[in-house]
Amino acid sequence: MPFWNLQDQLGLNVDKWMLHQSSEQPYKRAALCHAFEKEWIECANDIGQIRAHKECRLEYEDLQECVNRRKTIIRLMTIVAQKKQLIKEGKYTPPEHHSGKPEARP
Repeated sequence: MPFWNLQDQLGLNVDKWMLHQSSEQPYKRAALCHAFEKEWIECANDIGQIRAHKECRLEYEDLQECVNRRKTIIRLMTIVAQKKQLIKEGKYTPPEHHSGKPEARP
């Protein structure tokens, strides 16, 4: 227990930035990445920062992927680049409804 509890005295919640998913949610619905954050917190709880960095690496990477979607975006960019390459080579023709042109209506 700290001697001075500055967070309560100043009305600040410094921990909120890290544990945002676990905070009180409107309409009592769990946040999107709540499960990943919970797994990471349960793994890293009470073992210290250095051990948690080594032992809970997979849980933390899952949480970061859920929040940032970096691997998903890279994968989608690769798919789009491959599609453009196939169109350029003439091996793939996109369907009409993917052309971006408005439909001809009667």
